[in-house]
Amino acid sequence: MITYEEPSPIPFASWEPEDEEKGARRVIQWAVESYGDELVYACSFGAEAMVMIDMLAAEKPDAQLVFLDTDLHFQETYDLIDRLRLRYPSLRIHMKQPDLSLEEQADTYGSALWKRDPDQCCYIRKVKPLEDALTGAAAWLSGLRRDQSPSRAETAFVQVDHRFRSIKICPFIYWTWQDVWSYIETHKLDYNPLHDQQYPSIGCIPCTTRAADGDSREGRWQGTGKTECGLHR
Repeated sequence: MITYEEPSPIPFASWEPEDEEKGARRVIQWAVESYGDELVYACSFGAEAMVMIDMLAAEKPDAQLVFLDTDLHFQETYDLIDRLRLRYPSLRIHMKQPDLSLEEQADTYGSALWKRDPDQCCYIRKVKPLEDALTGAAAWLSGLRRDQSPSRAETAFVQVDHRFRSIKICPFIYWTWQDVWSYIETHKLDYNPLHDQQYPSIGCIPCTTRAADGDSREGRWQGTGKTECGLHR
């Protein structure tokens, strides 16, 4: 069994790829070669995820995916997962739920916690479940892009994630929103229809709204000053 261990030197640290896919497929190939069954993709099933799944399935058809099922997602998201199970039947998709049901959370913290303390709600329904899901996983994949927000501008292909005691691998750091959609259209991939309704970033129903900018996280946690759920630091 491969265990959490910092690679030395960090792969791809100074690499500036010039291929058409901006290094993404090569990084995914390296991740599969290096970690095999100990590699987990923490998947939100957004637009970037459609590209990641397609590339990952080509390298490892039975790859492990973890979806943080907060019980607050749009029906369109659940429907998309069903379609992807048919398109990639060998993928192992784990719907990871929080320890507390929505009813139990309301009993303990009060109703609509996401309105009063979104950080605590995200911790209960997303961060803690991912901590549990990554236990024993040597590495995890993420679809972060540098141009998504200022907090993601320094994201590296490979980095040590001390929060989850794992190696975090981000193949799409040089991709743009246009790159993502060009791949989706070229390969005729499924995607969440909410993207066609001005939802560039899709999370939980109470904390997701439309955004005027087609490539923006402005539609998440509007009016709170919050920009991240806590998974990415």
